[in-house]
Amino acid sequence: MIVARLIAPQSKLATARSWPPETALTSRGQTLGVAAADARALYQAMDWLRRRQPQLATALAQRHLREGPRALYDLTSTYFEGHTCPFAQFGHSRDGKKGKLQIVFGLVCNADGGPVAVEVFEGNTGDPATVAPVIAKLRQRFHLRRVVLVGDRGLLTNARMREELKPVEGLDSITALRHPTLRTLVDSGALDLGHFAHTDRIELPAPASPDERLLACYNATLADERGRTREALLQATERALETIRQATTRAKRRLMGQGNIALRVGKVLQRFKVGKHFQIESTDEQLRYTRDTQSITTEAALDGVYVLRTSGPAEALDAASTVRAYKSLATVERAFRSLQTVDLYVRPSGHRLTERVRAHVLLCMVAYDVEWHMRQALAPLLLDDDDKARAEAQRSAVVAPAQRSPRARRKAQTQQTDDGSPVHSFQTLLRDLGTITKNQIRFGHSPLETTEMLTTPTLLQQRALDLLQVPLRL
Repeated sequence: MIVARLIAPQSKLATARSWPPETALTSRGQTLGVAAADARALYQAMDWLRRRQPQLATALAQRHLREGPRALYDLTSTYFEGHTCPFAQFGHSRDGKKGKLQIVFGLVCNADGGPVAVEVFEGNTGDPATVAPVIAKLRQRFHLRRVVLVGDRGLLTNARMREELKPVEGLDSITALRHPTLRTLVDSGALDLGHFAHTDRIELPAPASPDERLLACYNATLADERGRTREALLQATERALETIRQATTRAKRRLMGQGNIALRVGKVLQRFKVGKHFQIESTDEQLRYTRDTQSITTEAALDGVYVLRTSGPAEALDAASTVRAYKSLATVERAFRSLQTVDLYVRPSGHRLTERVRAHVLLCMVAYDVEWHMRQALAPLLLDDDDKARAEAQRSAVVAPAQRSPRARRKAQTQQTDDGSPVHSFQTLLRDLGTITKNQIRFGHSPLETTEMLTTPTLLQQRALDLLQVPLRL
């Protein structure tokens, strides 16, 4: 498994002109037995791994889902270099690379972020269309009797839940309602926001689906944050609109023409996304704008309010467990950040064959599984919270923001671990471990006689190796 962690970023280099890759040039290549590997050998290894993806997914599911059947699912995209792969299509870019071909891949994790399975799709695939393959994996391949699929509101739509989830026995789901549906619940009187003065959770029946439950939640911290964000966006929009208004009144190079003014205004509204909260009038020579206080008040009434939707029975999935499961979707977001930008660099991909693209993404997921286990073991040396039970106990309510444990806060404040060692991020600790070298010594009296010697690890390095249960040997 450590091989995957070291080699994963090199799968894209198999098609690059810079050869050999870094791993093959260092002692890591000798230790792992890949020092003599060429591009063909890497391709063969990728093909071998791709053929064993079903067995690998089953093994990961048995490992990461053994403590509970809740599977988190989310989707992302990554841009593509090249034009010959059928998977590479233009679509909605989630990584900000507009004008680039891309591929889409969905990741299944457990509640702690441990990866279970990954599926690759064409770059123009819509989010809801990816749900069916995930369901097939969870039910058929993993042989799980009961599964709770947790996904965001863009993935688990009404149509998908009705057509693909409900017919499957033993499959439940947790998702959130979209804002228009939430507004309908409030306007119809099905959800009375006044109840949040006494509680942060309200359970109510689903009007359109009697076999489902709705759980309305209120997060005061989230409400304050959204209010501040909206006010900041409103003020920024007003400043930009005022600049345009002044341009229509200046003596020189005066901005004129209703079309020209509307074009400038449109760019401002597109930038700050709060145009619905303004009343704007323009003529060929003037621009007038005011805040729509009624629109702002109506939206502000729902600040901090969200409604979860689940098909799980109350006896198996109570209110607190439902909220906790949905909030754990953040672990998938962290997994995507690690895969895409922080550690493993799944993007960009440049393989020509669809099976090689699948293998590349799979290899990065395997590498992330290794990193995930390493982070769990190395947590006492990292800024990561290694006392999550205490952190969870400090949370005032299940809907409240997550808290860091006293130990984690102490590490962040002092920049030291409990034993006084410097605290590290995962990346800096790996760089520190990378200073352990294997030296080849040649004796002056006998030039043909050589021996190898490892540098003595520091106390921190030895502690990390012990936590990883990795013996240091030639």
